[in-house]
Amino acid sequence: MANFIECNREQQYLLPPALQDWLPPKDLAWLIIDAVDAMDLSAFYKKYREDGQGQGAQEWALICATHNLLKL
Repeated sequence: MANFIECNREQQYLLPPALQDWLPPKDLAWLIIDAVDAMDLSAFYKKYREDGQGQGAQEWALICATHNLLKL
């Protein structure tokens, strides 16, 4: 398994709070997150080592969702 920094949208932080506390249920961000979750991102993951060695990388689903949200 490749070494990725976990993207847990339900994780509680001191600041900021959980994503569910920030965004209303009908917010456009949820549509973008769902769309990215449905995308085939396997081409992005191919270049990462499967043995988990090396520095952790950000999860591509998180990068794609953030990029699309910033473009709004």
